[in-house]
Amino acid sequence: MAKNLVLVESPSKAKTINKYLGKGFTVEATVGHLKNLPKTKLGVDIEDGFKPKLLNMRGKGDLIKKIKSLAAKSDKVFIATDPDREGEAIAQDILDIIDGNNNEDVYRVLF
Repeated sequence: MAKNLVLVESPSKAKTINKYLGKGFTVEATVGHLKNLPKTKLGVDIEDGFKPKLLNMRGKGDLIKKIKSLAAKSDKVFIATDPDREGEAIAQDILDIIDGNNNEDVYRVLF
């Protein structure tokens, strides 16, 4: 059976979506943002095209490890965060976290 990971923002959404998906799916909530700009530094690399230097948010370390581990064990990852600016930022956080897990199939879900 294929292993599929679905990532959403809120635990209540995770619980509801999990009711509709079969046994081949794991649904996990990010509980909001996972990364943020540092408070004490500029937060961007001026010499690298102003690329942001994001840090894991305080208190999210265990969840980040869990998401990374679940993604590594999954055949497909479905990023189903909200279709707004915050949801897109969280989706990018997820992509940054699972980068390197060699998931060939990562999908952005909009609903």
